[in-house]
Amino acid sequence: MSKSILKNKSYGFAILIVKLSQHLVSDKKEYILSKQLLRSGTAIGALIREAEFAQSKPDFIHKMSISLKEANESLYWIDLLKDTNYINDDKYQLHYALNKELVAMLVSSIKTAKSK
Repeated sequence: MSKSILKNKSYGFAILIVKLSQHLVSDKKEYILSKQLLRSGTAIGALIREAEFAQSKPDFIHKMSISLKEANESLYWIDLLKDTNYINDDKYQLHYALNKELVAMLVSSIKTAKSK
């Protein structure tokens, strides 16, 4: 799997998260959960970008692993927003599916890096 695919998908996901956060704040007047999701959802791509210039293979694996943790945390916030009726099923399905895809790609990238 190409790093640029992961980089592009994580960036696209971050854009969706920013837009969702804006919607939650402006339309739903929800500030706390949206801020948590904004932080974790945008950190995924930022950490992948950091990993591009890692100082060593262990540093790369570490940064990608933190990105994976942020992706997992984002899943939590997305679930919570759905279960508290801040987002509808359509928004939930879109964000959840993209997030799960990032998780799978990160797991694969980390396993590949560890095996080399």
